Amino acid sequence: MTSRLFLSAGLLVALAVLAAVPWFASAYVLAVGITILSFTVLTTAWAAFSGPSRYVSLATSAFFGVGVYSVAVAIDYLPLPVVLAIAAAVGFAIALVVGLATLRLSGVYFVIFTFGLAELTKQVMIWYEINQNQTLARIVFVDTSTEQIYWMLLALAVATLVIAWGLRRSRYGFALQVIGEDETVARHSGINTTALKVLSFALTAALMSLAGAMMSLRFTYVDPNTAFNSFVSFQVLIMALLGGVGALFGPLLGVVPLVLLSEYLSGSFPYHFNIVLGICFVLIVFFLPTGVAGLLQGWAHRLTGRAS
Repeated sequence: MTSRLFLSAGLLVALAVLAAVPWFASAYVLAVGITILSFTVLTTAWAAFSGPSRYVSLATSAFFGVGVYSVAVAIDYLPLPVVLAIAAAVGFAIALVVGLATLRLSGVYFVIFTFGLAELTKQVMIWYEINQNQTLARIVFVDTSTEQIYWMLLALAVATLVIAWGLRRSRYGFALQVIGEDETVARHSGINTTALKVLSFALTAALMSLAGAMMSLRFTYVDPNTAFNSFVSFQVLIMALLGGVGALFGPLLGVVPLVLLSEYLSGSFPYHFNIVLGICFVLIVFFLPTGVAGLLQGWAHRLTGRAS
């Protein structure tokens, strides 16, 4: 009980410190903080579904882009809270339809399909913008400060962590783990595998779309190549693997170092960024199969064993 109280107090203090960042941080630090928070939402949402179910999705950029374009299209006609709600609803609805059609696939087939979905969504938007809107880009003007965007993303990141924590501790989270271990056994155990996978996939997609909608407030220029950048899907995957998908705060352990590394490389070695990221991916797979969280847990078990 005492350890839980200390943990709760520590989390509250950390949250208060993070909330106060815009009051003393520079514009650059605040921008990096916004990037970290957005990837925290994307990576935690990705891990909440793909971690236990072992359905590796590369459709993150598609749902992120849906959120971006929801704001770009609707912000001139509706207030921001309504637009954000629409972005989450559209992401949920698209994932629901896609999930019903694709989550019967498994393994590499699901991976390929989700990557193809992201690319298809981008190409459809490019075609629509050129042929219907007569331009490839949209200008987005929103009276929202950088500080407000940071606080909105912080609230969304906390909400995403709470949802992921609740899912892990619920019987639905346990059912997802059973699906990940052996879907046939899960089906014979009475688990409605299709409904559980589709709803979980749609819920995490809604969070990704909401993150995209909030990040779009920083853009004044939106185009399909930026909104539906497939590189985002691979970044989220690498961050989740680096941190470890088996722990609640595992994705965060991958987000922070890779965002900071990306900031350094993009400024110092802009033409070598993709090469370094590819090397990181190979090293993670070979030397950190359980991520940083798994490595820390292993060290903790060894120390506990020595102490006893």
